[in-house]
Amino acid sequence: MKAIFIDRDGVINKDPGGWTKHSYVTRWRDFRFLPGVFTALTMLKKRGIKVIVISNQAGVNKGFFTKKSLERITARMIEEIERKGGAIADVYYCIHKREDNCSCRKPKVGLFKKAMKKHGMRCRGAYFIGDSHVDILAGRKMGCKTVFVLSGKTSRKEMELWKERPDHVFKNFLGAVRWILKQKRS
Repeated sequence: MKAIFIDRDGVINKDPGGWTKHSYVTRWRDFRFLPGVFTALTMLKKRGIKVIVISNQAGVNKGFFTKKSLERITARMIEEIERKGGAIADVYYCIHKREDNCSCRKPKVGLFKKAMKKHGMRCRGAYFIGDSHVDILAGRKMGCKTVFVLSGKTSRKEMELWKERPDHVFKNFLGAVRWILKQKRS
């Protein structure tokens, strides 16, 4: 395992739905790291596993914030993670709205393909950690092992109603990473 793919909102930071303006992280002060994230990212870095973020951020094309402000938020996120001992190898965002019907908006897989090409890797057997149904659907389409975390916007009860369920469910990113690393050792 060379890399894992993760969603951003609800995995790395508190999902902005319902408590921020427009339900998006539009400024740094609304970006709140979830408990255990720094520990998890440090553990992955020490094991030589790249972390690649794949996230839908339609708020840009909806006009709630700019691509430049998204880049600034991302730079600060990476800076904080590195300061705490972790690393993010790359970040891919789809800034399109659902109705744009692009190839990169999850559950479509354009961003995965872009990441695979750039990093010379494949998804089959890799993990994708997310907090929503579109994350699980996208991961499945790419042949990833899907991991759902309960730290985001979707409850276990909602998840249990999905036709396509994740391969594994954990309370949060740290729990998922501990389990993944344990599997790797076995």
